[in-house]
Amino acid sequence: MTDRTPPHLATLIILTGGAVLTINMFVPSLPGMAREFGVDYGAMSLVIGAYLLMTAVMQLVFGPLSDVYGRRPVILGGMAVFTLASLLCTFTSDVTVFWIGRLLQSASAVGVALSRAVLRDQYEPRELAQKMATVSMVMGLGPLLGPALGGLIDEAFGWRGNFAFYTLLGAAMLALSWRDLGETNRSRGGGFADQFRAWPELLRSPRFWGYATCWSFSIAAFHVFVTAGPLALSEAFGMGSGQLGIYMGMMTAGFILGSWISGRVARTVDWPLTRLMLIGRALASVGLAVALLAWLAGHISLPLLLGAVMLSGLGNGLTSPNAASGVMAVRPHLAGAASGLSSALIQLVGALATGSVGLMLTAKVAVPVLLVAMLIMGLIGLVATLWLARVEQRRGVIRSDVPKAGPGME
Repeated sequence: MTDRTPPHLATLIILTGGAVLTINMFVPSLPGMAREFGVDYGAMSLVIGAYLLMTAVMQLVFGPLSDVYGRRPVILGGMAVFTLASLLCTFTSDVTVFWIGRLLQSASAVGVALSRAVLRDQYEPRELAQKMATVSMVMGLGPLLGPALGGLIDEAFGWRGNFAFYTLLGAAMLALSWRDLGETNRSRGGGFADQFRAWPELLRSPRFWGYATCWSFSIAAFHVFVTAGPLALSEAFGMGSGQLGIYMGMMTAGFILGSWISGRVARTVDWPLTRLMLIGRALASVGLAVALLAWLAGHISLPLLLGAVMLSGLGNGLTSPNAASGVMAVRPHLAGAASGLSSALIQLVGALATGSVGLMLTAKVAVPVLLVAMLIMGLIGLVATLWLARVEQRRGVIRSDVPKAGPGME
């Protein structure tokens, strides 16, 4: 392979899945980390929101940089920073240094934002939705297996073992990118500042806001579960870190199933992108509403709670590939900027959601806070999709196989 050869799909899956794994693999270790660093759980959980916020900032830069200088050098740089930051987290005993290292780990988000842009460089919207569904389905193994693996590593080696794993993972992804990730951006912009000046073209598009808002609040439900789920499950049902890691993967199991269904539909049925998004948002909202009502009636159980969480993941799997395809189809010549900007919005919404949940989180109210917050995320995503469907109908752009848009196309 050379730096001019397009990467294999497996490489993009690994880069995306590795970045997602960074979010939640160490989550079963949070209670132990809080004890070692001498802070309470709520304060320690804020590291998730801070990480997401930093990721949002990073992705505002990654997308335009890749539009100007190419996808390959930006991805290689991000993977190098992530590897060094993981090494710092592994060996520090100072909570401030840990926070610095953890925030620098957000450079791994380059794998998520630019993998989508690499796909958009090569495929039209309908085929892109199929490829995104495949990437989403397979990369879902990361957060599915991550908490379980993280819990086992924590029991064997302590929380530092998880960050040692991140270090090795970062080095492996850096080597893979160097070997296989050829450049796909053949229409680079004139300059970095020009890319930021082009943002208003994206921000003026109602379609961009519709797809990005639905996508952001759908993923925010996952981030809320990562933040509040460990305390809710451990306190309400007495789970240890190993068992907790297994059950934390239930939402991702639903996501994988939803992504598989989305890919099958994209290959066989000529549906609008918004149709599966609507179905996904409705399923997620209904499941969480039923679980919340059961809690209010005093009949919440582990199967019911996990069923609602898995249904939320299923809804996300139906939503995400189609929303991702829609975001980057709005302005194809700004695919990198659109990917980075939408990814930044996802992380910003996730940071605000998890930060708010972290401030309210105590053992006594962990379950209702979890359900209410996830339901709010689901309902906002549903409203955004309903609005987007009306926008698409008014503009006559409702087919999932819409031709590639030109610079002035809305």
